[in-house]
Amino acid sequence: MHTTARLRRVILWPFQGAGRPVAFLATGALIQLAALVVMALPWIFLVPETWAATLLAVLVPLAALVSAGPSLTEAQRGRFRARLGVHIPSPYEGSRPSLPEWLRSPAARRQLGYHLLFGPLLALAAVFVLLMWAASAVAASIYVWIWLVPPESRLGQVGYTVLAAYITVAGIALLCAASWLSRALARLDTRTATLRLGPSREEQLARRVEDLAESRAGLVDTVDAERRRIERDLHDGAQQRLVSLAVNLGLAKATLGDLPEDARRVIDEAHREAKEAMEELNDLVRGLHPAVLEDRGLDAAISGIAARAPLPVGVTVNLPSRPAPAVEAVAYFTVSEALTNVVKHAQASRAEVTVECLGATLVLVVSDDGVGGAEPVGGTGLAGLAKRVASVDGRLSVDSPVGGPTVLTVELPCVP
Repeated sequence: MHTTARLRRVILWPFQGAGRPVAFLATGALIQLAALVVMALPWIFLVPETWAATLLAVLVPLAALVSAGPSLTEAQRGRFRARLGVHIPSPYEGSRPSLPEWLRSPAARRQLGYHLLFGPLLALAAVFVLLMWAASAVAASIYVWIWLVPPESRLGQVGYTVLAAYITVAGIALLCAASWLSRALARLDTRTATLRLGPSREEQLARRVEDLAESRAGLVDTVDAERRRIERDLHDGAQQRLVSLAVNLGLAKATLGDLPEDARRVIDEAHREAKEAMEELNDLVRGLHPAVLEDRGLDAAISGIAARAPLPVGVTVNLPSRPAPAVEAVAYFTVSEALTNVVKHAQASRAEVTVECLGATLVLVVSDDGVGGAEPVGGTGLAGLAKRVASVDGRLSVDSPVGGPTVLTVELPCVP
C-alpha cells in the first residue's frame, strides 16, 4: 500500500499544482477571445471596400474595447483572484472613476497596454500551452487510441507497438513540459498584470506614506489622550490624597498643643514633606497635560507659563478657533520648553511669545534678547523639540546668531 502511494506521488509530482494555472490560462484565453470577437464583428457582417469603411471597421471596435477597459480590468482582476488567489489592488482610492476621468489617468494607459498588447500575447501563449496539453495527452494515451483501430489494420502495421511506445514517452515528456510551462506562464501573467492593472510603485509609495501619516496621527492622538487620562487620575486621585494628608497634618499640628517636642517635630517634618510632594506632583501633572490647557485653551495655558517664568514674557495669542488637541498640546509644550531654554541658556532679560493662525498654519514664535548661539544640535533641548513638532507634521526653525537675538519659529497644522 505504501509503495503504491509513493509510486503515485512520484508519477504525479510533475503535475502537482498545475490544475489552477491551466484553468487560469483557459479563462484568460476566453476573455481575450471575447475581445477578439468584438474586433472581428465588422469583418464578419460586412467587407469594407473603401479606406473610410476600413478605418471605421478598425477604430469603432477599438474604441469599444477602450471604453470597456475598466470592465476588462475588473474581469482580469477577478480571474486572478478566483483562479490563483492573487489579489491585485485597485489603482484608485474609493469608487471607480468615471470613464472620462479613467481615460485621463496614468492607470488607464497601463491597463490598456495590458488589454491591447500584453494580454493578447499572453493569451496566444496560453492557447499554445493548452494545445500542447491536448496533443501530449493524446500522445501519452496512444495505446488507448490504437485499440479503437480495427484489428486487421493494427496487424498490418509492422512495428506499430514500438512506434506507439516512442509516442507515449514523447507524450509524457510533453505533459511534464506543459505542466511547467503552465505554471511559468501563470507567474509571468501575474507579474505583468500586477504592474499593469494595479497601482504603480509611485502610487504604492504614496499610499504607504498616507497610511503611515494616518497611523502616526492616530498614535499621536492616542498618546495625547492617554497623557490627559493620567493627568486626570493623578489630579483626582493621588493629588487629592496628598492635599487631605497635608490638611490633616496641619490640623494635628495646630490642635494638639500638648504633644512632646519630638512628636511635634515629626509632625512638622511630615507636613513639610507632604507639601513638597504636592508641589512635585503639581509640576508632574502640569508637565503631562495641564488642566488649564484642556479647560481654557492655549491662550490661558501659555499665559500661565509666562506668569511662572523668572523674567518678563509678553504673550500674544490670536486664534479664531481652538486647534486639534494634539496640535494644541504640541504648541503648549513647545512654548514651555522654549522658555525653559531661554531661562537656562540665553541670559535674556525679556522674551516674547506670539501665536497666530495664518490660513491653515498655526505659527508660533518665541523670541528673546539673550546672547544667541542656539543650535538644534547643541544640546539645548531643541533637537527633542524638533522631533515633538515633527510628530504632527510641523516644522521648527531657529535663527540665533551669536550675540542674539534668538527667534524660534514653529509651524503647525491649524486644523480644528
